[in-house]
Amino acid sequence: MILNCDQPLPLLRHTEVPPRVIENFILTGYRFPNYSLRNCLLSAFRPTNETGNFWTHFLPVFVFSYYFVDVFGWEGAPPPDAPFFYPLWNYFIGVFCLLIASSMAHLLNSMSLVVREVCFFVDYGTISAYTVGSSLAYYYYIHPRAGIVETGGHNSSHMDLNHEPAESFFSSYAIPDFSVFFDTLYIPCACAVAIFCVLSCCNTRHRWRKHRYVIRTFVFLLPFLVSSTPVFYRLLTRSPYSTTSSSFAASTSMPSLFYRHCLWLLVSAIFNISKFPERLAPGRFDIWGHSHQWFHCCTFLSIIDELHMIKTEVRAILLSPTLLLPPATLSRLPGPTIATTYGVMLLLQTTIISIIVWFSWCANSIYGPERDQLAKEQIKKRLKCH
Repeated sequence: MILNCDQPLPLLRHTEVPPRVIENFILTGYRFPNYSLRNCLLSAFRPTNETGNFWTHFLPVFVFSYYFVDVFGWEGAPPPDAPFFYPLWNYFIGVFCLLIASSMAHLLNSMSLVVREVCFFVDYGTISAYTVGSSLAYYYYIHPRAGIVETGGHNSSHMDLNHEPAESFFSSYAIPDFSVFFDTLYIPCACAVAIFCVLSCCNTRHRWRKHRYVIRTFVFLLPFLVSSTPVFYRLLTRSPYSTTSSSFAASTSMPSLFYRHCLWLLVSAIFNISKFPERLAPGRFDIWGHSHQWFHCCTFLSIIDELHMIKTEVRAILLSPTLLLPPATLSRLPGPTIATTYGVMLLLQTTIISIIVWFSWCANSIYGPERDQLAKEQIKKRLKCH
């Protein structure tokens, strides 16, 4: 191969790159295995088989942020730094890290084989952190007792159509057996499942590679099922709000948004497993339109619907006369604190980083010699240019 020193590094075919780099049914557009950081950044503006993967998760960062900050301008909303919004900020952190890590993984993975492994380890870690960020938002805004304040008296504004005090309904779960799970086990289970997902997905880069896409897709089905239990509960039981209240009206769109969220996740899983459309015409969708780009688009659409779903429940709580704004009020559900939101995410991230460091060390021991050999060959080619 002739290296032109005055031009960008050439794009290669699948037969010219290490087997580790090859994606199924993608034949061209591969970047040189030892790109510099500068070359990687410049490749974002050059058509390669990773360009679309980068932009389909980098641009959504700004779209998500635009819709996210809208909630702070609502009438009656507390300040953005109020404890009430701690879970929402943790959800934002989870989504932000997911989108940034994914886009950067696709942009920087051609620096070396070791860097490639580390990039996608981080990607898996942020996906798991995102699921816990979602769980925190669900816990404090869609939890069966979210926003419900326990009071001693009976206020007529809290009466339902049968003149039954609302507090008598909120004092127990519609399905009592779930009380221990929601109050004690829900967040720990979400964290444990997230850690399991990181371990499993990182392992697929060394084992079970033939079925890696199927394994990763189904592995992340588990945190979805666990984190969504408050939503499932709400869909299977009556609304915590009186049918005549503005809170009930605000939350009526929650089911449809959740169903749409699930639909986009299902479509994204189909793209990720099937490798459609490049499977039908290998080489035709190498640069634009291959399955991973559609996978990114669908996952982001699912996140947007999830955000709107959470916002409808936030609005419902803000409109509720029993608004939870700790520590001013006593609630059946303890209000969000720094320890139970940011503290949980910090502990989780520390654990995930430890896992990533371990797998990165293993990857370096496996691919380090190959990386060094490629670096030596690159130096020789550069010397020939002078």
